[in-house]
Amino acid sequence: MLRSALQPPDLRKLLAAAPLGAEYASFTPLPTKPSISERPPATAMPDDAAPHTLLPSRHDAARTVVSGAAFAALDLGTNNCRLLIGTPAGAGFRVVDSFSRIVRLGEGLAATGQLSAAAMDRAIGALGACADKLAKRPIRQFQAVATEACRRAGNGPAFLARVAAETGLRPRIISAREEAELAMESCAPLMEPGDRRALLFDIGGGSTEIAWIRVCGRDAIPELIGTISLPLGVVTLAERVGSDCFTQSGFAAVAEEVAGHLRGFDAVHCIGQEIRAGGVRLIGTSGTVTTLAGVALALPRYRRPLVDGCTLATDVADQALGDLFALGRAGLATHPCVGPDRVEFVLPGCAIYAAIRQVWPLPCLTVADRGLREGMLLRMMRADRGNQAHRRRAS
Repeated sequence: MLRSALQPPDLRKLLAAAPLGAEYASFTPLPTKPSISERPPATAMPDDAAPHTLLPSRHDAARTVVSGAAFAALDLGTNNCRLLIGTPAGAGFRVVDSFSRIVRLGEGLAATGQLSAAAMDRAIGALGACADKLAKRPIRQFQAVATEACRRAGNGPAFLARVAAETGLRPRIISAREEAELAMESCAPLMEPGDRRALLFDIGGGSTEIAWIRVCGRDAIPELIGTISLPLGVVTLAERVGSDCFTQSGFAAVAEEVAGHLRGFDAVHCIGQEIRAGGVRLIGTSGTVTTLAGVALALPRYRRPLVDGCTLATDVADQALGDLFALGRAGLATHPCVGPDRVEFVLPGCAIYAAIRQVWPLPCLTVADRGLREGMLLRMMRADRGNQAHRRRAS
């Protein structure tokens, strides 16, 4: 793996922070993994449990609800289409099948205000593959959501009507606040005793969601105090200023632009003051932070079981950022935790992360390879348990 020995000097200065003191097999609330303060040797992990499949008929299975079967959640984002199918297991769930494909649904959206024909065709292809997977097993409950690209596009509703006609799937457009709530719910198991607050960020394709959270105890759902949705994500930035992120001055300018959006949110909620008081956990859930973790861990290829729930010292995450910056396009394309499909998106995402580090210089970063799909599954399963308990009491 190509790595630089040190961060580029200007990038190190940009990220300098004044100290303030103190693939799937299952999804179960577990304690946060130990903090990583130095790079370990590369570690190989066994393959994730291979998903199994069964029978046909796309349209019927996408809508069928069957007692005692699996739950399914689909997230149609600005850059990716993701499906997760799981069965309840204790307080979490066992993943029985999953799907993820880069579709670039928001490609060109910032310039035109419309989803392009090519982008819609790519998304329809991925959604058809998801519908085929859903048709192969009984599904007890299914939810599908669409996020920033469909929120912003003038032809978003027409596109979703086409999705329903061609695949049988009916994603609903959710608000930025609900997006933050779902991410919060999926990441709640990563919060620990001693945490008073959590600052959760999700760097998406079309937007970045920041959630300021009150931690209410290990077994209670956290409370969302406030949220902000920035109209800046890896796709929108890559299209507008992506090439700038490959230079030190351009990277710094993008980070400062994002930081300007964050400072008002910080002032409203006095987040810096809370950080100085202690007990604030920084959690990142996005391809950007999981890539930083993969680089920090020196993984020969990306392994979710090693990354999800790990805690990085932020100077280690900063070093990983410097390594990625130093690679350039050619190096990023061959890096095992990046690859050619994500070359243009990695450094814009890193610039957003750098802005978060500037405004909120916490000593550690908890990395979450989980998001909307996991939040939806947990909500559905909790509601289903509540309904079953209600029926038992009524009988």
